[in-house]
Amino acid sequence: MVSWPRPVPLVGDTTSAAARSADPAGWAFSPDAAAALHAIIAARRDIRRFRPDPVPPGLLRQVLEAGHQAPSVGHSQPWRFIIVTEQATRDAAALLADRERLRQADRLTPDRRARLLDLQLDGIREAPLGVVVACDRRPPAAGILGRATFGDADLWSCACAAQNMWLAARAAGLGLGWVTLFRPADLATLLDLPDGVETLGWLCLGWPDERPPDPGLERRGWSRRLPLDDVILPERWPAAEPSSPPSYLSQPSQPSQSTVPSRPTLSSQLAGPDQRSVVAGRDSGDDLLNVPGSLGVLDTTVNRVLALRPVPPGAGTLIVAAADHPVTRHGVSAYPPSVTAEVHQATVRGVSLGAATARQAGLGCEAVYARAHGAAGDLAISDAMTSADVSALLARGTELGTRLAGEGLVCLGEVGIGNTTVAAALACALLGLDPAEAVGLGAASDTAMMARKADVITRALARARAAYGDQLASDPWTAAAALGGPEIVLLAGVTLAAARARVPVVLDGLVTSVAALLAVRAAPAVQAALVAGQRSRERAHQAVLTELGLEPLLDLRLRSGEGVGACLAAQMLLTALRARQQTARVTE
Repeated sequence: MVSWPRPVPLVGDTTSAAARSADPAGWAFSPDAAAALHAIIAARRDIRRFRPDPVPPGLLRQVLEAGHQAPSVGHSQPWRFIIVTEQATRDAAALLADRERLRQADRLTPDRRARLLDLQLDGIREAPLGVVVACDRRPPAAGILGRATFGDADLWSCACAAQNMWLAARAAGLGLGWVTLFRPADLATLLDLPDGVETLGWLCLGWPDERPPDPGLERRGWSRRLPLDDVILPERWPAAEPSSPPSYLSQPSQPSQSTVPSRPTLSSQLAGPDQRSVVAGRDSGDDLLNVPGSLGVLDTTVNRVLALRPVPPGAGTLIVAAADHPVTRHGVSAYPPSVTAEVHQATVRGVSLGAATARQAGLGCEAVYARAHGAAGDLAISDAMTSADVSALLARGTELGTRLAGEGLVCLGEVGIGNTTVAAALACALLGLDPAEAVGLGAASDTAMMARKADVITRALARARAAYGDQLASDPWTAAAALGGPEIVLLAGVTLAAARARVPVVLDGLVTSVAALLAVRAAPAVQAALVAGQRSRERAHQAVLTELGLEPLLDLRLRSGEGVGACLAAQMLLTALRARQQTARVTE
C-alpha cells in the first residue's frame, strides 16, 4: 500500500487530527508562560473545532473561578454560569444556531454569504461542555453603584467574566468559542430563564481540535485587525463620520417570526449524535490527500452523515407518500385530483419520474398511500383530519421508517394534487408567515390560482386560530390535524423513526420539509439527522429550511415532487461518501 506524506501547510494550523487526538492537552502553556498575562492575552483565540475528550471537573472549576473573579460594576456579580451537558438541550441549541446562521447569511452580499456559510460553526455539537453566561438584571439599577448612570454595566461585567474564562481556558490548553448566533429570547426560553435574566450567548468549552496562530476570521479573509493608531481618538470623536455602512453588508431584512422548538414529546429518548461521533465523522476527512473542506457544503454534509453512523455505499430507499386533499375543490391546482392516484400507480410499477430517478441513484423505492379514516376537511371550512387520524398516520410512518432504517439513507418524496397549499398553510401556522408571501406556483399554477391559494390559507388560519389559539403554532400535531395532509404526517413519523435509528433523512421539496419541521418541533434532536436535498421554487420552502437550520445541496428550481430532488442529492452524497473511502490517506 502506497504511503503518502501528510501535506503540512505553510500557514495556519500545522497539526493533524492524529496528533491532536494523541495529545489533546498539548496546546497548554507551561506554568511560567501562563503567568505572563500579556502573552496569554495575545494568544487568545475563538475556537470552532473541538476534540470529544472530557474536561476534568477540577479544570472546569478553575475556568469558572476565573470568570467569578471578573470585575463587576458596584461589585454586583450579576453573572450566572449555566453548565449544559444534556444532549437534548445541545440539540435544540444547535438547531437555533444553525437557523440563525442562515438568517444572517441571507442579509449579506453573495460573496460574504458564501464565506459565512464556509465557517466551521459546529462547536455546540462538538464541545463536551456548553457554558451559558446569564446576567441577572433583576436587582434595581439604582441600588448598584455605577449602574444608575450606565444601565448596561451589568452586561459589561458579565462580558468581563466571559473574557476571564476565555483567558483561563487558553492558559490551560482548553479551547473556548463564543456563539452568539441566537435570538436571545429563543435561547432564554430553551434554558427557562426567568424575566429579568438575559443571556450573553453560549460558550463552547473543550480541548481544541485546532491550534490557530492567528484569529480565525482573519485567516479566513473575513476581516483584518485594525492598526492600534486607527482606534485611538485624541480628546473627542472626530467630526467626519462615514456616510454608509461597510459595502459588504446589504440592508438587513426584517426577521421573520420565530418559535423555539418544543421539548421532545413523542420520544424523550431521541438524541442527536454526541460530540465523540460528531468529531469522529469530521476526523474521517482530516487525513485525506486534499485540502480540508474542499467539497464545501457536501463535505459538511458527509461529516454530518458519518456522525450518525456509517452508511453502506449505494444503500437507501425513497419513500413516496401519496394522499388526496379536499382543498382542491377550491380551485388551487391546475390538475385534477385523479392525477395523484395515477402517479402513485406509476411509482408502484417503478415507472414514475421519482421511481426512475431513485433507480438511477441506486436506491430502492417504496410507494405508500396515506389516508385519513375520519372526516377529511378542506382546511378553509373544517379540520383536515382528526387527532385519531394523526396518531394512526404517525404510527404507520414510524413503523415504515423503522423497517427501512437498516437499509441506508431514507429519502422522502410525495405526490398529492393540492398538497403545496396544505404545506404552505402549515408553514404559515408554525412560522407566522404571511399567506400571500408563502404560496407558490405548485404544479403549473397561474396568478389567479395563487391568489385563491392565499385566500384559502388565510381563511383556514383564521378558522384554526379561533379554534385552537396559541396551540396551533406551539403544538405540531394540533397544527397537523387542523391543516395538514395525511402524507405529511406519515412522513413526519418516518422521519422520527429514522432519526431515532440514527439514519440520515434526505428531504425533497416544501412538503417533505414541512413534514420534517413537524418532527423537529416534536423532538429537536431530529434536526441532526436531516439533509436538505434541494431548495425548490415554492416560496415558503426557504423559510422552512431556515427554521430547520439546513443549507440545501441543490438549487435547480425543481417543481417535480415525487422525491426527485432528494434522489439527485442522495446520489451526490453517496458519491462523496464513496470518494472519501477511496481517496488516498496521508501519514505524518
